[in-house]
Amino acid sequence: MDDGVDRAEVPTVCSGVSGGAQSEIRKLLSFKVYKQRWLVLLVLCLLNCSNATIWLTFAPVADQSAQYLKVSLDAINWLSLVYMVVAIPLSFGTTWMLDTLGLRITVSGILFLSLDRADVCDVSVFLPPQLILGSWLNMLGAMLRLVGQPNAVSDDMRFLVVMLGQTLCALAQPLIIFTPTKVAALWFPDHQRATANMIASMSNPLGILLANVISPLIAKSSAEIPVLMLAYGAPTCIICFLATLGIRTSQPPTPPSASAESSGSEPFVQGLKLLLKNKAYLVLLLCFGSGIAVFTCFSTLLEQVLCVRGYTNDFAGLCGALFIVFGIVGAGALGLYVDKTKKFIEATKINMGLTALACVAFSVVSLMPRQKFAVAAVCSLFGLFGFSIYPVAMELSVECSYPVGEATSAGLVFVSGQVQSVLYIIVLQALTTRLADSPQSTCGDAAFSWRGGLLQTRHLNPCVLSYDPPPPPLTLTCSPYHEKGGKISCNPWTPVKITNH
Repeated sequence: MDDGVDRAEVPTVCSGVSGGAQSEIRKLLSFKVYKQRWLVLLVLCLLNCSNATIWLTFAPVADQSAQYLKVSLDAINWLSLVYMVVAIPLSFGTTWMLDTLGLRITVSGILFLSLDRADVCDVSVFLPPQLILGSWLNMLGAMLRLVGQPNAVSDDMRFLVVMLGQTLCALAQPLIIFTPTKVAALWFPDHQRATANMIASMSNPLGILLANVISPLIAKSSAEIPVLMLAYGAPTCIICFLATLGIRTSQPPTPPSASAESSGSEPFVQGLKLLLKNKAYLVLLLCFGSGIAVFTCFSTLLEQVLCVRGYTNDFAGLCGALFIVFGIVGAGALGLYVDKTKKFIEATKINMGLTALACVAFSVVSLMPRQKFAVAAVCSLFGLFGFSIYPVAMELSVECSYPVGEATSAGLVFVSGQVQSVLYIIVLQALTTRLADSPQSTCGDAAFSWRGGLLQTRHLNPCVLSYDPPPPPLTLTCSPYHEKGGKISCNPWTPVKITNH
């Protein structure tokens, strides 16, 4: 009879043991895995992917979004930054819920109760589940963004409504992004745990990949931004339905493995104290958190950096997609390597060094116009070395922090990344300077130079005009032979003079 249960027998030697004792040993060493685990994993992956697409809805089409919402580019960046700001305080509560109350309570949160388990003392039977709470927040936020239509609210209120929707979706992110390690530990046997963790973790960058590809394809102009929000909002309803009706319990009735049965962790507050005294963990907290911050800045600001040099939104989306694709390929290859060699520390150090070199290369190449191949190649290498380290570093954070709970150790790394992300993006925006009109720019109403933030120097390329806006008009002069068809085309190595009248 198929009851949705797969039995995984653990081989053991029972010779010399009486029949009754041998039967008890076999019973103790026989673990069940439930087919429902794949539904839980599917819901988590879809939810993780959807939340990531909503996060980066506007970043790949920042200019069109600014025109539609009638705000500045800095305000558009805050539609992404709100995820980091909200996640910082909520992450501590989420990690406590995951490690203390359980998976279903942390991920769902709707008054949908499941009483199909006999142990009514299990707190997850009475409290609303976490994945469901995440799915409902994600759906409500996506639907609220659609209210910000020109015929529904005034122009002054449009941005506020969209920001409120983004904030609701941001509330869901900590409930979702800390969950993969817990799902793998509670639902999957030892030989499937790494695979489940990898699939669930990679669904978030998959959502980022989709956002980088879909947003430029749909939103060719500001009038198509509502269609873009609808395209990302519709799947949230399906995911919410699957989560609410599909996830019945926080964990299976019986553990899937011996490690799951005997797993235990330090109390939350005690675990935090242990982490703050762990020097190896603190180094990883700072370094890997910085890597997460760089990844967030790259995803949020890529289109704004490249449009200054004449690169289109489609090309910026392609670069973001290459970053993610090569990162996933690198993560798979690096995961197989460290699984066989167990050289986690060596792989982490080498990849961090290569990532730094790729980051420097991007900061130089992105300032060069008409270099699509070089920019795409550097973005690919940046993803290959930088993003591939994600699963290895997360595994290291869990290993070097034992016996602290998985969600606590991984959650603090995420918080570190979010804090640094906010600081990095704010600093980069502060270092930008407004550019004079340039024929090569594909930006919207205003173009900004990012070279101060990328290279910390102002005069790397003299043809980029950065100035504190004086009263117009301005006269820009180049060598006469650079004037073609009534348009000025400056030689990058020719000094440019700005004269006030």
